[in-house]
Amino acid sequence: MTFARVRALVVVGLLVVCALVFVVVAMTRDTQRGEAPVAKCPDGWARADLALRQEKDIKINVYNATDTPNLANSVGADFANRKFQVKKKGNDPAKKGVAGVAVLRYGPKGVGSAQVLQAYFLREADPEYDPKREGDVIDVVIGDQFKQLATTTEKNQALVELGSPLLPPQSCAADAA
Repeated sequence: MTFARVRALVVVGLLVVCALVFVVVAMTRDTQRGEAPVAKCPDGWARADLALRQEKDIKINVYNATDTPNLANSVGADFANRKFQVKKKGNDPAKKGVAGVAVLRYGPKGVGSAQVLQAYFLREADPEYDPKREGDVIDVVIGDQFKQLATTTEKNQALVELGSPLLPPQSCAADAA
């Protein structure tokens, strides 16, 4: 073995020993040991599910708030063709007029799913969040300005523009302690 090879092996060996010493010192003097602090959810606040679900996992009721007959049935069929779980179709039980494209009524368990539905209306649906609402079914109330649902490409682009769902007021993420 030549002197150059011996010298190279000694240098590499010293580097390995130095790296091991550095790692051991860093691990023993770590000040971030233990459990990470977790944000607490205040009492009485709703736990919002922010997960963006696939269409097959989203449950909806489709209601018509316009004078157009059978609009809820045709829009419900469009949603069913896109693999949504359509539970009910009919006229709006709240009997409120909707001047815009649509209204999405949902509770804490439907925050992420409402974001997906918002993309199908190209961000033009009005959200109505109710922290006391139970269940994960979202009411889709079709309004006077509704034309059609977005295509898959349009929905994907709108979903990217919407970004991650935001926490509604007086709520915390479902995975918070």
